[in-house]
Amino acid sequence: MTSAERRKKIISLIKESDTPLSGGALGRETGVSRQVVVQDIAILRSEGCPITATARGYVLDGQSRCSRLFKVHHTNERTEEELTLIVDLGGCVQDVMVNHKIYGKMSAPLNVKNRRDVQTFIRNIESGKSVPLLNVTSGYHFHRISADTPEILDEIEAALSEKGFLAELMPYEKDEL
Repeated sequence: MTSAERRKKIISLIKESDTPLSGGALGRETGVSRQVVVQDIAILRSEGCPITATARGYVLDGQSRCSRLFKVHHTNERTEEELTLIVDLGGCVQDVMVNHKIYGKMSAPLNVKNRRDVQTFIRNIESGKSVPLLNVTSGYHFHRISADTPEILDEIEAALSEKGFLAELMPYEKDEL
């Protein structure tokens, strides 16, 4: 089993368990030492997985998915393409956030998790009820995207980059976000 497969299994074991799982128990299930499990947990946390260590073992915080913040840039016309790309790869667009130089950070929940949600969002925008939040920052915005594994988030990141959606973080944003 590769380290990536082992981390995927650790997430799965914690997710499926009704009780906290100790590092020793996770090590026995994956064939490694408790210390290797501790290192894997640290890597998973750095990738956005909401794993908490309790006195009795590891648990997932409220949600059972990993998440990552992506800075993206596009026009209104490419919104549907961006959202569809994300959900087709297994992601859920939790929210949208802009970092406006005057108004500061503004965000709104989206919870777009499938093509039906994408179509509903696009219809609401096209109806004239409102305009996308990205318009106040010339197309630059952030999405908190969740997925079952960090590998899926990596695939989403690669696809967003390939399609020209990813935007580079500015030095001041790295400190603020």
